[in-house]
Amino acid sequence: MPMLLSVPLTLVPLALYNLVAFGWFGPIAGDPWFAPVLTVEMVSSARFTLVLGDIMLSLALGLLFIEILKATRTGVAVLSDHILSMLVFVVFLIEFLTVRQAATSTFFLLMVIAAIDVIAGFTITITGARRDVSFTGNGD
Repeated sequence: MPMLLSVPLTLVPLALYNLVAFGWFGPIAGDPWFAPVLTVEMVSSARFTLVLGDIMLSLALGLLFIEILKATRTGVAVLSDHILSMLVFVVFLIEFLTVRQAATSTFFLLMVIAAIDVIAGFTITITGARRDVSFTGNGD
């Protein structure tokens, strides 16, 4: 179970994005990230339309929250979690730069979320480690 906790959750949006972008769920005409999923008429008579890209970003932000909570853990597994999160970010970056289907604002924002995961993870872990270590000033 501890190894399963080390798997970065930002891997989920990366995998889902690739499955949709490369047509594993069937072809979607045009840009799949602008495909409307839900449209609601508001009380103000305005129309609220939720598109697939919005759902993907909402999912990624929820998973980022869980990743930040995971960063507060202590132990050896935390280091492997940070390393794997960094690797996921690198995959995002390489794919963004080299794959045509990844050159979208949705993918870019998913990559930013992965970068925040890496930065927040290291920052929270270092801050927690500093708090756990106590130094005495009397030379003992």
